[in-house]
Amino acid sequence: MRESEKRRAIAAATAIAASLGLAADDAVVLHDSNKLALRLLPCDVMARVGPLGHGVARFEVDIAHRLAAAGAPVAALDPRSGPRVHERDGFEITLWTHYTAPASGRPGPADHADALRRLHAGMRGLDVPMPHFADRIGQAQRLVADRDRTPALADADRELLADTLRSQRRTILEHGAPEQALHGEPHPGNVLDTDRGPLFIDFETCCRGPVEFDLAHAPAEVAAHYPGADPALLRECGLLVLALVTAWRWDRDDLFPDGLRMGTEWLGRIRAVRDTGADPNVRV
Repeated sequence: MRESEKRRAIAAATAIAASLGLAADDAVVLHDSNKLALRLLPCDVMARVGPLGHGVARFEVDIAHRLAAAGAPVAALDPRSGPRVHERDGFEITLWTHYTAPASGRPGPADHADALRRLHAGMRGLDVPMPHFADRIGQAQRLVADRDRTPALADADRELLADTLRSQRRTILEHGAPEQALHGEPHPGNVLDTDRGPLFIDFETCCRGPVEFDLAHAPAEVAAHYPGADPALLRECGLLVLALVTAWRWDRDDLFPDGLRMGTEWLGRIRAVRDTGADPNVRV
């Protein structure tokens, strides 16, 4: 968020906490992107704050609440707030349990893979409308085609991204793998290491697709421990995810730290995959 928005978002979150009787004299920024993640102290609650009006927070809370009830490994909503979306000063605010890192050290790749397997098992029981993973490809294709939104993208790079998105969409859909509800972006930034084991957060990007699409966001050693994954499909999904995250970095409104440098680096990785058959190894 921009600084002016960030100050307003923090004020809105602390005011909502106070209205629930939660002491929030301080706010520590944990993550800053399209949403702001805050640790409110001394009540020790994690607040997620985003712009009002998109309906994303309600979707996320609904998914997380259902998965928690099914025993899936997800971060819990704060019990003092419950499965609610609070609104204040143009922001949607949700309150979650804050977890500290486990004293025994970080879980290994096998633990993360098992947690993702259990998450997928829980998500198969969801009866919630959600977009298809190919919808996200369409969003990226429209971004890449829009020169006003991606003015810094050179013509050759624009053509490379457009062709990669188009070809990967076709290849993955033609593979005909079983599809189910997915997290959408279970990269390490959306996994908390806790005393309860790995717990997943941020369900805004849930979609339907093959499990390999989710696995393409995880570290390679995690995917290696996931039972039944199709290596060939995982590779195709890896290149797709690399193209998707590269496209977002060229959006003129993207606030990802050092985004254009990362976008340039990832374009080089896409070329290496397509020209030499290198492992996409997308872990962003």
